Order: sequence, then C-alpha cells, then structure tokens
Amino acid sequence: TTVILHIYTAKGLREYAFAAAEKLRELGKLDSKEHKGKTALLVAVTASQPDIVQDLLSLGADISICDVNGQTALHLAATYGFPRVILFAGLRVDLEARNFEGLTPLHCAVISHCATMKAINASSSSSTWLADGSLQTQAEDKLMCLQLLINAGASVLSQEIKSNKTVLHLAVKEGNIHLVRFLLSLQLSNMQAFINMKAHGHTALHMAAGLHGSPFQEELIRLLLSRGADPSIRNLENDQPAHLLQSGDTGEKVRGFSLLTTSLPDV
Repeated sequence: TTVILHIYTAKGLREYAFAAAEKLRELGKLDSKEHKGKTALLVAVTASQPDIVQDLLSLGADISICDVNGQTALHLAATYGFPRVILFAGLRVDLEARNFEGLTPLHCAVISHCATMKAINASSSSSTWLADGSLQTQAEDKLMCLQLLINAGASVLSQEIKSNKTVLHLAVKEGNIHLVRFLLSLQLSNMQAFINMKAHGHTALHMAAGLHGSPFQEELIRLLLSRGADPSIRNLENDQPAHLLQSGDTGEKVRGFSLLTTSLPDV
C-alpha cells in the first residue's frame, strides 16, 4: 500500500521510507497522494525531513505536483520555514508557480515571516517570554528561505493575484521593518522600479504613510525615500503619500521630511 510510505516519511524513518519508495517507484506509484492530496514528497516537506526530500527527489519524485490548495513543495517549505528543503528542491522547480490563492513561494515566505514577527512583537510586549527563542529561530529560518528563493532566481517583482502586491507591499503593509530592510538591501538593477510598483494604485510609500500608530512608520518612510521611492506618485484616489499621513505631531514630523514636501500642494 502507498500509505506506508507517507507514514514512514511523516515519522522521519528514512531507511524504511527509502525502501518503500523504491518499491513504489517500480510500481509507478511514487507520487501517489494521501487523503489530503499530498504526495510522500509533500509530506516530507511538511514534516521538515530534508534528507527524505533528497531521497525522494533522487528516486524521481515529481516536485511540481501540488496539494489540494495548489501548494507545491516550495510553497510549503517557504510557509513553514524549512531552508534545507528549499536548498534541495529549489533548482528543479518553477519558482513562480502560483498556489490557488495566487501566491508564489516567495509571497508565502514573506507572509509567513510577517506572521512570526507579529507573534514576536506580541510576546515581547506581554509577559509571554517562553516562546521567544523558538519564534526568533523561526523568523531566522523564514528569512533564510527568502534569501534562498531569491538567490535561486525567484522574482521580487512578482505580484500576488488578489491585490497585485509585491513582497515589498506585503512587508510594508505589516510594518515588518526587518524584512523591508532586507528587501531594500538587495542589489537590484531595477530597485527604483521595484520600490515604485503599484498595488491597486498604492506604492509601498503610500502604504507606509497609512501605517498610523506603527512604531516603524517613520523609519519605513525614510528607508523607502532613501532608496528611490517617489513621493509625487498619486494613487487611484489622486492622493500622494503625504496626504495619507495621520494628523497630529507624528504626522507633522513625518510630513516634515524634506522629500515628502517637495510635491505637496493639495489638489
């Protein structure tokens, strides 16, 4: 039965999994799916078993197969933060494959990293320190997944299908300063075009200006401007980023950045 391979894989029993996989390969059933639509390879990825991933790939497992949500091995590894899996899988797979939500593996890695950073910020502002170490490790692993995907050729210019956001839009919208710093430190020949891409009319600078109450709003705006964000671009409502700033002292302080005031006569 094919299920035995999935069980050995989930439990990390590498030798048993290899023997079962060899048999199934002979029967042409190496890519059989269990009830949730996962092949043994996808189970190995979800269970973070990079050695078994490597074995299955060496035996000819199909890395492009997706589960019931359209998630490939790379989507799952990026979501769960398993860099070693991406190392083994990255060069043989379509890096721009979309899951059923219209996300590439790189989008999944960013969304997942944002969720972990949110959890870290929540735990450090409360008395829940227990999970901090493991959350920190998760954040580092997810960032490494991002780096590996980009190094393998994943495009930072890809826009998710629902609202046209790039990875930069996703990171800025969540106030993820660590990730924005990382993305803006990339050596891109088209950095200015990347920074000024629009998601339903909004640039990343528009999104940063709308982050009222975020402790990182000011730094995000400074960073974006320093890397070539254009404060004169208007969104679909004809607003420039400066129009979206909050009122009050903080808004005035941010509005005072020399670059944000260059184009501000209200229309």
